[in-house]
Amino acid sequence: MATDFFTVDTVWLSRYYVLVLIEIESRRVQICGITTNPTGAWVTQQARNLMANLDNDVGVVKYLIRDRDTKFTRAFDEVWRSVGAEVIRAPVRAPNANGHCERWIGTVRRECLDPLLIVGPRHLARVLHVYVEHYNAHRPHRSLDLRPPRPRPDRSVTVPASPAHIGRRDALGGLIHEYDLVA
Repeated sequence: MATDFFTVDTVWLSRYYVLVLIEIESRRVQICGITTNPTGAWVTQQARNLMANLDNDVGVVKYLIRDRDTKFTRAFDEVWRSVGAEVIRAPVRAPNANGHCERWIGTVRRECLDPLLIVGPRHLARVLHVYVEHYNAHRPHRSLDLRPPRPRPDRSVTVPASPAHIGRRDALGGLIHEYDLVA
């Protein structure tokens, strides 16, 4: 897994910090929290909350890649070590060492946040929730043979007989289009 922060500025010139976690093998993304003032205690609590949500999946975490931000405290590292994960700190000024998170942050900015005007924390949380759901369940990834990180088990890949058998669903007011086979 890899984790990092990114910032989002709102229309009212407020800055929000978003803590994101990505599973490197499956490319699944989770938004851990949004705040205006991230502290070490807040980040540690978000890690504990994530452990409670992951339950059975925690045992498979072998490594956690993070940068050297002061918000990632020893207590944060201990939460991950308690489940058997080795915490790897990226070298100083080396964003490529945490490339999976940096790439996702660039993707969410280009595909979602740049075209939108964010009003406040609830709006930001809703937009990120919709985008992460799209990213995890619908968006194809090259490293996963053009499958989404969390594929739907009930669907097999078939070629539609005609374009009339393809349905489109818009998300985020038409910013994102999801296509699916229809009966």
